[in-house]
Amino acid sequence: MSDGADLRTELAALVECHTEGNGVHSTALPSVFFMRQTTLAPPTYGMYNPSFCLVLQGAKNVWLGQECFTYTPTDYLLASVNLPVIAQVTDASPDRPYLGLKLEFTPDQVLSVLRNSRSYVAPKDPAQRAMFVSHMEPPLSDAVIRLVRLLNHREDIPVLAPLITKEILYRVLEGSCGPALAQIANVGSAAYHIKDVIDYITHHFERAFRMAQLADMANMSVSSLHRHFKEVTAMSPIQFQKQLRLQEARRLLLSEGMGAADVAFRVGYESPSQFSREYSRWFGLPPRHDVRRAKAHATPPLTNE
Repeated sequence: MSDGADLRTELAALVECHTEGNGVHSTALPSVFFMRQTTLAPPTYGMYNPSFCLVLQGAKNVWLGQECFTYTPTDYLLASVNLPVIAQVTDASPDRPYLGLKLEFTPDQVLSVLRNSRSYVAPKDPAQRAMFVSHMEPPLSDAVIRLVRLLNHREDIPVLAPLITKEILYRVLEGSCGPALAQIANVGSAAYHIKDVIDYITHHFERAFRMAQLADMANMSVSSLHRHFKEVTAMSPIQFQKQLRLQEARRLLLSEGMGAADVAFRVGYESPSQFSREYSRWFGLPPRHDVRRAKAHATPPLTNE
């Protein structure tokens, strides 16, 4: 097994070799993406899918609710469910660009690993935060570098990439934060049921809902739903929905050129004035001024890097 610093240097070199220009780059590896950024930019807003994320060069902050997660090349960040976040690269330059890697996964993949590992979460265990930063241990670093090296041996990808992806998930599950990942695949756990509520709100954020409706979906009381939902996502269901609405509104304003009132109704607001107030509170400027600022900075959309 190679030295950790040597592995990080090799990973950064591989990512730089396979990225041309700033932005997010898909790869021949299933569910693996590379990121490159040469300048500091304003925060980006969007959804993190379930994914294992690395900073290979530079540094980055991710805000979930009021919590800030900072990670550097010696750490990894993991999101185990869909989560609305704010992210900002804090260390990047033309001479030393920010470089990142993202490996997306599904709860079924986690469950497949759990069936053959020592990790276990009892159904009655308290729900844990679905995002965490942890230290990159040598066995995990070694698995990641072996996965990325497959880009130089593409004929091996169909057979070896799924196996190494399972190994990466196994290393995370066996680590100190493993239970926070395992909980989403453990049928009967509080987090497992909260995941269903998260998925519902994510796909129907423009609709009004009653807390009792969500509680029935999770087979919980309203108070238990509220408590477990906040433990997993760092926010209430209403706050979660509001972030999704405002993020989608900003995307529509920037990409489709719609007016603020039309966007407000499109994402579920009944009052354009309420939409404008909440938009200003979240993004720091009213919709029209924020769009002008974003276009001036050419801020790219957040892509779970």
